[in-house]
Amino acid sequence: MNFKDIATVAGKPGLYKILKPTRSGVVLESMDEKKTKLVAGMAQRVSILSDISIYTLTEAGAEPLESVMKKIESEYKGDTGVESTSSDSELRAFLKSILPEFDDSRVYTSDIKKLVTWYKIIRGAAPEVLQENSEEQKEA
Repeated sequence: MNFKDIATVAGKPGLYKILKPTRSGVVLESMDEKKTKLVAGMAQRVSILSDISIYTLTEAGAEPLESVMKKIESEYKGDTGVESTSSDSELRAFLKSILPEFDDSRVYTSDIKKLVTWYKIIRGAAPEVLQENSEEQKEA
């Protein structure tokens, strides 16, 4: 599994594993212990994690979510020290430690809460996604 196989659905909590496309949408399975299945139609906004980025002040303008999550994994090894219920200043300090050049005016606290929540879900359900692959290192 990789970031192209994981999606989020607008208005629904959590992350979903993409099982297969259908004519009218896509079949998803929740990444929690319930493993509930959902058919997301064209009316629902489904976002693939590999397409999501965090705004930065760099020349590129954004950092892919995948590289941010891998930085969190390499630095914290699962113990981030913050929860989605942490204060605004704690969450911003956490993101600044991982991504010092993030755009403070365009990245909201709710976005950082989602980042922390999604990281914990992925770490629990598919930790292999967060590991640096030797193939990726060869390409770099």
